[in-house]
Amino acid sequence: MAIASLVASLQARVLESPLQALGITALLVPFFYVILNEFIRSSARVPGLKGPTGLPLIGNLAQIRVNAAEQYRVWSRKFGAVYQIQLGNIPVVVVNSAAAAKVLFGQNAQALSSRPEFYTFHKIVSNTAGTTIGTSPYSDSLKRRRKGAASALNRPSVETYVSHLDVESKAFVEELYRYGNGGKTPVDPMPMIQRLSLSLALTLNWGVRVASQEEDLFDEITHVEEEISRFRSTTGNLQDYIPLLRLNPFSSNSKKAAEMRLRRDKYLGSLNKDLDDRMEKGTHSPCIQANVILDKEAKLNSEELTSISLTMLSGGLDTVTTLVAWSIGLLSTRLDIQDKASKAIEEFYGKGEPMCSADDDQKCAYVAALVKECLRYFTVLRLALPRTSIRDINYQGVVIPKGTVFFLNAWACNMDPDVWTDPDEFRPERWFEQPDAPLFTYGMGYRMCAGSLLANRELYLVFMRTLNSFRIEPHDNNDWHPVRGNSDPTSLVAIPQKYKARFVPKDSIALGKALATS
Repeated sequence: MAIASLVASLQARVLESPLQALGITALLVPFFYVILNEFIRSSARVPGLKGPTGLPLIGNLAQIRVNAAEQYRVWSRKFGAVYQIQLGNIPVVVVNSAAAAKVLFGQNAQALSSRPEFYTFHKIVSNTAGTTIGTSPYSDSLKRRRKGAASALNRPSVETYVSHLDVESKAFVEELYRYGNGGKTPVDPMPMIQRLSLSLALTLNWGVRVASQEEDLFDEITHVEEEISRFRSTTGNLQDYIPLLRLNPFSSNSKKAAEMRLRRDKYLGSLNKDLDDRMEKGTHSPCIQANVILDKEAKLNSEELTSISLTMLSGGLDTVTTLVAWSIGLLSTRLDIQDKASKAIEEFYGKGEPMCSADDDQKCAYVAALVKECLRYFTVLRLALPRTSIRDINYQGVVIPKGTVFFLNAWACNMDPDVWTDPDEFRPERWFEQPDAPLFTYGMGYRMCAGSLLANRELYLVFMRTLNSFRIEPHDNNDWHPVRGNSDPTSLVAIPQKYKARFVPKDSIALGKALATS
């Protein structure tokens, strides 16, 4: 009777003052929503795992909007190597040390074989052309694609790509020489680096080159892939974690994601059609896409073929391009390291040959160590692409349930003080002292980057030829610290600030002859 009386009383009040009742309702509904959501957030946390306190609705999102990997590294000093955060209502386990990564991503490789799906990247950007191998959840289709990519990127296959590495690295040196007016004019090397990476990706996958950065295709692909990379950010798209934001019909983020998707579909379709035409005429050059199409045992459909193509495209433009840009900038201020590299190359090859052999598979030990140190120090993909567990994982007595999202903080692992006594120093010699030390830049476990062999070979040859051809001199007063110098601290990929440098030929006559005969 008391409840019936209360309901009757409320009905009477509503009828007497409908506007007042509407106002009270408008205040109470969000209040009760937040309270209910906090119960949901609390129940979603992994029992027994520490972590920083977040805010209602958004969790820790406000705290990690910029330089997330560095913030995770800072938190690890308080909460331990493995702790949990909450992005919106989603609990995420963050792994911040080499030892913990070895246990979780090494010993539990199969359990951590899947990827989470994010609204912006998976539902908007990738709902037509599909996802790359690296961003796809675990499935039978993924296993087929990984098998196809592995056969195209294993050591014997990489050997067959040496002629392409030769052509593109020579073209890179030639552009630095030409646009830099023989060292007289400071130039921004990023367009040359992008052309190098894009042309190599297109050659390997579709059998076509981008011979010049003046080509329309160069501008379109580099711009679109750069924008799409931002949509892969684990912190830059709030609508991934706060579903209410997806209801906004005027969301500029969703609109831009859809636009980039359409533009990417257009050039992917054009590249695929061009290859199909050449294959039909029998005029195509050997390439990964054609090889997979002709491999009847692979049994890949058109969507799976596109996934492999996107993997080749995004991998080169993200990791290799950005790493070379950071490295050249830093080396312009570290003439001591340039001198050591030059001496090592001279001892290995002698004088007078700027274009050292493309067949050299990382035999110059100092330059190979320099490449590894650049990969460690800059860690351009600071948070390796996230994983989702497909079964429960027991870590130090804590049961982390199936379906939990994991972040491998590759940046923190590469800077682990338990591995290195001086992690903040840029010092290639460390790789002579600890040649078997772990490197986390390409990830770890089952889903680590399949293209690491090709990337290392490309980076080594680019470093060898650039450092053997030029003295790199700084033009801008940039900060080359990997955190302070990051131009976009919300991006998935760490990008250096724009800069210019002078590429002064060490021997103009020898370099001119080498380029003329190439």
